[in-house]
Amino acid sequence: MTARAADRARYDRATAHLDAPVAIVDLEAFDANADDLARRAGGKPIRVASKSVRCRALLERVLARDGFAGIMSFTLAESLWLARSGFEDVLLAYPSADRAGFAELAADPKLAAAVTVMVDDPAQLDLIDAARQGGRETVRVCLELDTSLRLLGGRVRVGARRSPLHSPTEIAEVARTVVRRPGFELVGIMAYEGHVAGVGDAVAGRPLRSRAIRLMQAAARRELAERRAAVVRAVRAVAPGLEFVNGGGTGSVQHTAGEDAVTEIAAGSGLYVPRLFDNYTSFRGRPAALFAQPVVRRPGVGVVTVLGGGYPASGAAGPDRLPVPYLPEGLRYDPQEGAGEVQTPLLGSPADDLLIGDKVWFRHAKAGELCERFDTLHLVEGDRVTASVPTYRGEGHTFL
Repeated sequence: MTARAADRARYDRATAHLDAPVAIVDLEAFDANADDLARRAGGKPIRVASKSVRCRALLERVLARDGFAGIMSFTLAESLWLARSGFEDVLLAYPSADRAGFAELAADPKLAAAVTVMVDDPAQLDLIDAARQGGRETVRVCLELDTSLRLLGGRVRVGARRSPLHSPTEIAEVARTVVRRPGFELVGIMAYEGHVAGVGDAVAGRPLRSRAIRLMQAAARRELAERRAAVVRAVRAVAPGLEFVNGGGTGSVQHTAGEDAVTEIAAGSGLYVPRLFDNYTSFRGRPAALFAQPVVRRPGVGVVTVLGGGYPASGAAGPDRLPVPYLPEGLRYDPQEGAGEVQTPLLGSPADDLLIGDKVWFRHAKAGELCERFDTLHLVEGDRVTASVPTYRGEGHTFL
């Protein structure tokens, strides 16, 4: 029996009492992935990206481990909810226009001490001030640096379109604006190199493209390390009490951790290891989060149909945004139908061994987006479900 076949047998035994659709997290794999992230971080603390987990119980589990400290959140409403729930260090990774949330933040000493907001434009400070509604608490601020690699005099850009602040001069000017403005405290810098951390460099069947990606990423790491160090020097000259410099992502942990200017690493997807991380040479994780759909039809030889399963991931649309049939091995989508909202035909010889009601296990393309489809994650240890915990959705929260 292969390792994957053994995993399938375990998951089927563990969830035999549960009807599909069902989602699980294999805790042995989850913990092993956490250990690998901490090892690659080389002693620098990892701030957990909540967007990639979306389950309070699992956030608590990983933050109880050595090597992990703090949360990187994705909306202000989520940040405030986590802070009210007892998480004491929450960095909001994206600017917000949530006026009600800012009013709540500015009026509550506990929330203001726990939550740091993201800024890359003085207009965002204006919005916060206009939303205060009399709240006088100091708002903690982090500045985001644009990490994109610019070539040919800026005519070619590689990287996500995030912050407009690219140079040390640009970010230092905004830093001075924050420091001079009453009601704000500049405490951090964030720089997420998504074109390094979030792009696989070993694309199956595409050796030339993979080689080009590795060359790009090597150049991007060199350029960013030099520029990030200059940015930190420039901002510290304005705000000597800077508390943290955050960088990285699951795919670049060990590279970013090697920069002296960086004090902490962001990562989260590497805990679940979705299918997009199969295309990396820098690490190998263990798939920890899976979902199962039930077989409801057997249309013919070599074909079964499962209920639902059309859970595409965000990003540019394409086959790599679809979940992948994982267990039993050897199943594939019908190219004429793909992953459907209500039903999904699957092709391959393993289909002939599946009966009505059997489970087919899938891996999502991304990590936390799986939790937008399920209220509960069943935690598997060995061949037993040892706990069932709510996702954000299961607690009544869909923040985006």
